[in-house]
Amino acid sequence: MKDNFFTLLAEDKDSKARVGLINTHHGEIPTPIFMPVGTQGTVKSIEQRELVEFDAKIILGNTYHLYLRPGIDVLSHFGGLHKFMNWDRPILTDSGGYQVFSLKENRKLTNEGAEFKSHIDGSKHFFSPEKVIEIQRVIGSDIMMVLDECVPYPAEESYVKKSLELSLHWAERSKKALESIEEKYGYRQFLFGIGQGGMYPNLRKEYINRMVEMDFDGYSLGGLSVGEPAQIMYEMIEISTEILPKDKPRYLMGVGTPANILEAIERGIDMFDCVLPTRNARNGQIFTTRGKVNIRNSKYKFSNELIDEGLETYASQNFTLGYLRHLFVASEILGVQLASQQNIAFYLWLTKTAREKILEGNYRQWKNDFLKNYV
Repeated sequence: MKDNFFTLLAEDKDSKARVGLINTHHGEIPTPIFMPVGTQGTVKSIEQRELVEFDAKIILGNTYHLYLRPGIDVLSHFGGLHKFMNWDRPILTDSGGYQVFSLKENRKLTNEGAEFKSHIDGSKHFFSPEKVIEIQRVIGSDIMMVLDECVPYPAEESYVKKSLELSLHWAERSKKALESIEEKYGYRQFLFGIGQGGMYPNLRKEYINRMVEMDFDGYSLGGLSVGEPAQIMYEMIEISTEILPKDKPRYLMGVGTPANILEAIERGIDMFDCVLPTRNARNGQIFTTRGKVNIRNSKYKFSNELIDEGLETYASQNFTLGYLRHLFVASEILGVQLASQQNIAFYLWLTKTAREKILEGNYRQWKNDFLKNYV
């Protein structure tokens, strides 16, 4: 692994879009990059072999889910998540803060951490900032996230301010825990701070300024894509990237649609994850280089078109829309598998093409032309 965790390679002349390279023990990650979501050590309906075929550079796991199942005792026994799931490329783990947030009635937040009930069996658990770092040490992820509170939308400014102080306190403790809890598998793990502040520009600015002072390896933006209009999300991104240091990677958590990703790249974001590709695949929505396809539509019953002539993958080049529709109508598992393969491959293609267009110097024009199919 090179000494520099992140290297900024190029910047777009007409926007904040940029190309970079992240270096980890398990490999290099070119940015902008999309990270398929492998919450429980698996990207739904996708084999690890297929992820390699699609050239996924990094996947995402979730601390909350992996802690509950299979459990840190199992992960420790197998030597970490990489070995457990037979994946030798980088892994990023979310802290589980969003999952605890989503439990709502089954959680309690204090200055010390988050008490919550398992969604699996109702058992009680407690996440402190230190505990979350300890769990991620056992998981062995290349990039770890701090524990934070994800603020709902809408929320009163007074509540967001209180939450800001809590999350910053947790972030500071997470940074100290990184130094006191040793790495378990002999390679360096990196820690990202998470920017909160709701939809209030003044609180976003305050949060990010104070977070940057803590000097994390990278920075992510949380609490977005939680129901707010897209334009507000873009405004929060712009406010944030104006402050965030150029020499650190920037990660927009849980976002989103192809349009969201390309607009965020234009505003200076480097990394993305979202469950949308696999979730929508299970519901029959296919993302292709020529536009979205709702495969259950009867107009595809006799379609001889390949799933996506624009992608060089097995699924896209070997099956027709007519056959894929048949699989969904017949509730065949293969339909979900092929749709998931297509959607993940498309998202990886999208960010790879964005990198190429930034380097070519025509990103904004390409983005505007492309999004005509995805508005």
